[in-house]
Amino acid sequence: LQDIIPQPLLDQYLSMTDPARAQTVDTEIAKHCAYSLPGVALTLGRQNWHCLKDTYETLASDVQWKVRRTLAFSIHELAVILGDQLTDADLVPVFNGFLKDLDEVRIGVLKHLYDFLKLLHADKRREYLYQFQEFVVTDNSRNWRFRYELAEQLILILELYNPNDVYDYLRHIALTLCSDKVSEVRWISFKLVVAILQKFYTNNANALGLNFINELVVRFRHSSKWVGRQAFAFICQVG
Repeated sequence: LQDIIPQPLLDQYLSMTDPARAQTVDTEIAKHCAYSLPGVALTLGRQNWHCLKDTYETLASDVQWKVRRTLAFSIHELAVILGDQLTDADLVPVFNGFLKDLDEVRIGVLKHLYDFLKLLHADKRREYLYQFQEFVVTDNSRNWRFRYELAEQLILILELYNPNDVYDYLRHIALTLCSDKVSEVRWISFKLVVAILQKFYTNNANALGLNFINELVVRFRHSSKWVGRQAFAFICQVG
């Protein structure tokens, strides 16, 4: 129980996730409930999260992907409302589930990946280094905007990790995206490559920077394909 919202009103809201209600009243009711949930959480405050936790988990596992997609797009906002302890305990498991969901759901997580990760403790954040690679693979390879969004997010995410982690995990993704079939993806990836180089040199990781430059020279400057050599020129231009 809580004393922020009239209890009958809250009970009415919580009942909206009942599958039987969705079948008899409105098939979109669960989606509306998911859309409103961050606002309800903000009104109740983190001290009353226990009132919403079960409802949130029910919505996060709803059979309709549109419901899960709605929650995926707002999970970073909910994390700000709940704070790091509740986020770690109750939102991270849901976040992990969304990462393995349909592309329609994963894009919601991807668009605000930086916003969510920056709220986590450094040790928890490091666990996701292994999973960024999975975003390169999509249900439909023609969904190039997914890869574009990944490159854009990685530019922001660089600040959350040390140079060694960037070199070991994010560098490979950047190189893969630089060879994408879609020019829009390649262009944003050139900016990512330059951002990685800047990360190395501003953190005095000169050896890593030099290794990466040598790799770019071998892979693109000396490429047998003109598009590879063009990529090297564009990287130099962006830099």
